[in-house]
Formats: sequence, C-alpha cells, structure tokens
Amino acid sequence: ETAQDYDRRAKSSISNRRRGGVPGVARADREPPMSEAPVLILLARSAAPSPTADVARGLDRDPIILGLSLIQRTVLASRRAGFAQVFLLGGGDRRATGIAPAADWTSLAAALSSACPTPLIIAPADILAEGGWLERVASMQIQPAAWAAIPNRIVVLAPGSAADAARELDKDGGARELADVEARLAHRFGPRAPISADIVPMIVETPADVGVAERRLLKSLVKDTDGFMARHVERPISLQISRRLAGTGITPNQMSLISVAVGICGGPFFLSSRPLMQTLGALLFLAHSILDGCDGELARLKFQQSRWGGVLDFWGDNVVHTVIFACMGVGWSLAADSPWPLALGAAAVLGTLGSAGFVYCRLMRSKDGDDTLFTSVSDAPERPLTRLLDSASRRDFIYLVILLALFGRSSWFLVMAGIGAPIYFVLVLFAARRQPSLKAGGSTVASASNP
Repeated sequence: ETAQDYDRRAKSSISNRRRGGVPGVARADREPPMSEAPVLILLARSAAPSPTADVARGLDRDPIILGLSLIQRTVLASRRAGFAQVFLLGGGDRRATGIAPAADWTSLAAALSSACPTPLIIAPADILAEGGWLERVASMQIQPAAWAAIPNRIVVLAPGSAADAARELDKDGGARELADVEARLAHRFGPRAPISADIVPMIVETPADVGVAERRLLKSLVKDTDGFMARHVERPISLQISRRLAGTGITPNQMSLISVAVGICGGPFFLSSRPLMQTLGALLFLAHSILDGCDGELARLKFQQSRWGGVLDFWGDNVVHTVIFACMGVGWSLAADSPWPLALGAAAVLGTLGSAGFVYCRLMRSKDGDDTLFTSVSDAPERPLTRLLDSASRRDFIYLVILLALFGRSSWFLVMAGIGAPIYFVLVLFAARRQPSLKAGGSTVASASNP
C-alpha cells in the first residue's frame, strides 16, 4: 500500500468516525468535520536505552514487542487508525521505519504548513501504539485554540493551531519532554480539556513493561464473537502460540495452511470405528481449530492483514469441515456395511458448502480493503435470526465430537450434522431474503483471518 493509499484511507476513516462529548472537544453538531487526518508527533527519549537491559531490541534500538519494535508498531498502528503521518522529534533519521524526522518544532511546523489544518497528537516515543485508543483519539474534534491531554501520556491539539503551538514549544531550546509541552501549551492556550477515560495509553519504560505490553496486546485479540469454549480453552492456547511465533518469519497465510493440513489429517481417523482412532481424529480437529486462531492473531499483531488471507481462512475452515463430515459418513457406512450413512455425510457436506458459498458470494466476494472479511452470515447481524445463525456457526461443537469419539460414536454427530447443515443453509437463505444485498464496494471489509 502506497503513502497516497494510506492518506486516502485515513481521510475516509476519520470522516466516518467523528464524535465529541468532553469539555474543550467540539461536538459534531456544533463544529464542521475536520478536513484532514491527524498527525502523530513522537518525542524522542532524552537518553539512549541501556545496552545491558535484558530486552530484545531492533535496529532502531527500540524494544521488540511481539515481533515489531515500538517505532515500527507505532507507524503501522497509526496508519491503520487513520493517521496521515508520523514524525519523530529530535530522534535522528528513521525513514527506514517509515517515520519522518523533525529536528525541532519550527522545522516540524514548516513541514506541516503546506497541508490543510490538521489535528496534532503528541506522545512520547516510548508509547505503546494500539488501534483502540489511536482510533478514539483520531476521531476527537478539538475546538479552535483548545487542547486536550492525558498528563504524561498524550496531548491533542486542534487543527490550525500548529503554528502557534510550534512557536511556543520552540522557545528556549525547545520542549523535549511531554511535561514541558503540557506546561507551555497551558501557558499559551489555557487549561487543558480532559480526554475520555476509555483512552488509556501505556508507556514502555522498563524491561518489565515489555511483558505487560505483550499481554495487553494479546488480550486485545480476544473477540466478542468467540464461543464459550473457544474463549476459555482455545483462545488462551492460540495466544501463547502466536506470542512465540510473532518474532519468527512465519506468516498468517502459512499458519492458515498448517491449520487446514492438520484438520484434513484428522479426517481419515473417522474412517475407523475404533474409539482410539476416532479420538485421535477429534483431537486433530480441535488442534485445527486452535491453530486456526493463530493466523488471525498473527495478522493483527504483525499488521499483515490481506483479502487473500481472509479468503484462505474462510474456505480452509469449510474444506476441513467437509472432509471431516465425509469421512464420518464413509466410516459409518463401512462399519454398518450399508450405503445409507453416505446420504447423511452428503447432506452435511452439501449443506456446509451451500451455506459457505452463499455467504461468500453475497457478503464477501464484493468486499475489499483490510478489515474483517467475514463477521456474520448476514448483513443485518443485529436481527435475532442472524444472531442465532452466527451462534450456531461457532465451533464449540468440536467438544461434542471429542466426547462421542471417546466411545467410538462420532457417527452420532453425523446425524445432527446431516440434518442440521441443510436446515442451516435454508435459514441462511431465508435471512438473506429479509434484507437487500450489498452493493459492490459498499462495505468496509477484508482481513487476513476471521479468527
């Protein structure tokens, strides 16, 4: 993605997220929307990091957090949150990391003078960039000649005030610490306005902070759509796997392929009627589900989302399900020496592929971008029927497969799948008839992975 693409997406993103509601921050019904995406200004640390600190560091000497240095993570996270540009004040030339250098506040004001008025967010270079608080800060509307701040964390300046602020901040050698920035802005513009309490940035200053930052980023990967067992069993395991893989060269798409391969390998075990063989197949099915969470986690941690990754993940899951159902049908048919279980297997396979194909064609094929490709079986996820269908699509059923396989009765699950999958397909069609189809390009969607 080019810088122009980032700028265009940033402006669109900010335009769609305007909100207000705290003193000194303009409400949307009183102030016109800001025309430009915000700019992030990082204040370089006053002292170089200790070479003896027990923390892995990148080429820019910043600590590595889940595979990316602080500066890299800040640049990528801010772009994804809709920021137009990131500057580093007094930290040397970091263009290799995608960050623009600025020797002092005057040169920074000159660099911004050719652009339309834009809000400025000032923070220490040691701040942990996270999409949640970055997006909320980016969507704030600051009143003219006002500023807002979280002390010793972030400062937000209104559009058009960059020149006045730069003159004040450049006096007497220039403000290099955030506390000094806040004091000078208070002198120039008056008392600060508060920032919403749900914006809580973290500063990474010590080796212990690195571990806290990693846990914080991993926690943000837990999704509201996770089923009960996925949230309490699979997600904790997949997060630990992703934590160890984040610093390696393994890509999210490679994890998708590994997950699919593991799931497919579990299928042939259901050809046997022996409890041990079926249990091994069920455990491989569970391992597939756990690993399937890693591709999306890695994609979000390393900012490697892609439409192709989303398609691979969606269809990979459905291929694994069809292989499992088909092998269950064939295994039961062999054990019973009768062809009728094949009909149940075929019904489960066709129902699964029918639902997947319809959802893909209706909701996913026309989508582009780099957000989530698949979030619901319908474009009206708030409706009761859609919520029911989305709940039914969670993979907590794998634990029932494991329980039945322990007794060599995984075929019993095929009865439920052979009846339930076609009914599910019919309900998906019915839900789709109650709302208009999406227009091409009319939605924000597409990610490396749903999990």
